Amino acid sequence: PLDLAHRVPEGVRPGDDVVVLVHGFMATAGVFRPMRRALEERARAKVASFSHAPGEGVERIAKKLHRLVEKLPEGVRLHLVGHSLGGLVARYYVQELGGAAKVTQTISIASPFFGTKVAHLFPLLVGKDLHRESEVLARLRARAHEHEVPHLSLLAEADRVVVPETSAMFPVGEVVSFRDRGHNSLLYDPRSIDLIVERVRGVDPCPKSRRLHTI
Repeated sequence: PLDLAHRVPEGVRPGDDVVVLVHGFMATAGVFRPMRRALEERARAKVASFSHAPGEGVERIAKKLHRLVEKLPEGVRLHLVGHSLGGLVARYYVQELGGAAKVTQTISIASPFFGTKVAHLFPLLVGKDLHRESEVLARLRARAHEHEVPHLSLLAEADRVVVPETSAMFPVGEVVSFRDRGHNSLLYDPRSIDLIVERVRGVDPCPKSRRLHTI
């Protein structure tokens, strides 16, 4: 059965790096196992996660993320890492639910901020949020410059879920493009994991800069 319980790490103290991992559609928090291990062992971060039911929209999942964050002590360095739909959820929490006051940075992995041409393949609510004319996505893009929360977008040039793959580029922050990776393989690529570990250990200080790197 799908475990929807919040997994909040024990022994979290003010000043700790806490990473919340938000998975995408038709997945569970288990997809982050290699990344979670690297964050715990190499970044010395505390890692929290939760699973959401298939078909839930961005706003509803973001409210669950909000409830998880409320369980954390004040003063932690909070990093949100979301894959696909999860990256949209992370920015929605920051921009629409007051998360900007608590979040140190957000990182999206193949998240369709400009929608995807294959949105019709997803269930109604999710498909509506992922459509290229989505009101939710339009609002995220329009308000992207209102917050000083740094963002890193990872995109996969062989992505067949986010079409075109450039839709995964958030309007602000740094973009790193992976030539030979697909939508899900970014979760397990040593280079993408290394990059996320690096950013948790030291946040990019220029949230409004726009830089594009291809590796």
